[in-house]
Amino acid sequence: MIDLNARLHIEKLGQRGEGIARGGNGPVYVPHALPGETIVAEVDGERGRLAQVLAPSPDRIAPICQYYTICGGCAVQAFAPPAYAAWKRGLLAEALARAGVGVELAPMIDAHGLGRRRATFHARTFHDARGYLKVETGFMQARAHAIVEIEACPVLAPAMAGALPLARALAKVLAPLEKPLDITVTATLSGLDVDVRGTGPLDFPMTQKLIALAQSHDLARVSNHGAILVERRPPVLAMGRAMLVLPPGGFLQATQAGEETLAQKVLAAAQGVKRVADLFAGVGTFALRLAEKAEVLAVENDPKANAACEKAAHGAQGLRRLTIETRDLFVRPLTVAELAGFGAVVFDPPRAGAQAQCAQLAASYVPRVIAVSCNVQSFCRDAKILTDGGYRLDSVTPIDQFRYSPHVEMVAVFSRPAAAGRKRGILS
Repeated sequence: MIDLNARLHIEKLGQRGEGIARGGNGPVYVPHALPGETIVAEVDGERGRLAQVLAPSPDRIAPICQYYTICGGCAVQAFAPPAYAAWKRGLLAEALARAGVGVELAPMIDAHGLGRRRATFHARTFHDARGYLKVETGFMQARAHAIVEIEACPVLAPAMAGALPLARALAKVLAPLEKPLDITVTATLSGLDVDVRGTGPLDFPMTQKLIALAQSHDLARVSNHGAILVERRPPVLAMGRAMLVLPPGGFLQATQAGEETLAQKVLAAAQGVKRVADLFAGVGTFALRLAEKAEVLAVENDPKANAACEKAAHGAQGLRRLTIETRDLFVRPLTVAELAGFGAVVFDPPRAGAQAQCAQLAASYVPRVIAVSCNVQSFCRDAKILTDGGYRLDSVTPIDQFRYSPHVEMVAVFSRPAAAGRKRGILS
């Protein structure tokens, strides 16, 4: 039964940034409501829609975007920065406590920087009342499949200023296909890089239209499902001393400040180590920087990412030996025997975490393990595996590069007692 005028008191923010209240039949989750507020909501089961704020939180501020509460991109824009930072840091602290992993968290680092250098826009076609083909381009609506057409997004970096007009123009060109599209735009040092998903194979005339669009918008590159259609300039990014050409559709940290902050923490934790294994290495975000000081083994399952990393390493000056291996670490993690001889291991897995690899690490005597994660739950699971295996969790630093979202990243440093390492002859 739907209650159109439920009066609720919001007790806290949940893991998705939704206000949580006690309803007659259990918790009610109300997006955009803040802790301490008394509100009126339309309640359907455990879901609520904020209708009115009767008593606002002292931490409520004006959102920075006119599309807030409609667009699904940002969950928490109306929370004052100190309270927002405390909530986000608390998500990690509570998860670690539940997992039985004890550590004093470092203060959260704001790594939003200039804003997002990558965004995925969505385009959908429809026929209007007169039968004309129309196209909508923007972000997905919150808790719905509808498109929110936006004129600007304040969380995007200045280098992404042309991304929205570009996405609209591209969607218009592809509209005759009448297919739902995902258009990923990335800002690089040589211009915008675009990868389109959802079109399927394109015929010659449509390909020529996209090539013409790349010319008119001065794009670096356009790809379709990762296959390059036109590359006017290689889309280049700086990673330490190396210049990397991003593979089409390749993974990249959302903000430049986020990448640099994560890398700084990893490098500091690996300081003085002579041999490092970088697992789930991607395009070499850490490996290319680590190789400035240490011998590095970079392991990644994506051949295109490995090729990009290898090319960047060959073009850089002053790097130490960087060995690259293509390997699925979920299926075939580095074994205890293979881990022997490394002074440190870095791992930065997808959201699923690195359970199989952590089991091998927990049985090893690698002196130092540096974990980078974008998922609180899988990180806590992996951290528990390592600490149960005898590692000491020395530090965890929360990092916020996804401002206004519930996503928090972290860098954690684990160590083995020195005596245990000497027993196995581990060298730094």
